[in-house]
Amino acid sequence: MTVTNEQLAELLSGIAKAQQAIIDAVERAEGGWRSNHLIPILNVAANLRQPEPRLLDLPARILLRYQGRVAVDNASIVADLERLFSQPAGGAPVDASAATAPAAPRFAARVAAAPAAPAPAATTATAPAAVAPMGTAAPVARPAAPVASGVSELDFSGKS
Repeated sequence: MTVTNEQLAELLSGIAKAQQAIIDAVERAEGGWRSNHLIPILNVAANLRQPEPRLLDLPARILLRYQGRVAVDNASIVADLERLFSQPAGGAPVDASAATAPAAPRFAARVAAAPAAPAPAATTATAPAAVAPMGTAAPVARPAAPVASGVSELDFSGKS
């Protein structure tokens, strides 16, 4: 017996629909549970930082779709499954020639095909200003004060 991608998409969607029924029951008993507890954990399980989902992330992403107001589309699940099944477990596109080649030449070909690292930038007399993340103060550049003899640079008491 062979399962098609359409059948698997319907199965995954049905499982997510059953899970959604449980989530709705918990939300009725404890208002705010979904937004305070479920959604943050489900976002982590769905691995949303990765733009292309892995097969491992797909069930959580389907359940996350059920949390929204947009109807779940089985065609998009089928498209995700077809894309995921056309790739090996590592997530890289399938390359038939690489699979049949011995390991040493494959490694050499990978190293030869790797882009060269950019050359380090020339050092200038003035360093560029540091960019601070939003909401934080940018560091202020201060000239280094000469250290008086006999005073440690770690002595902040102000005594000379």
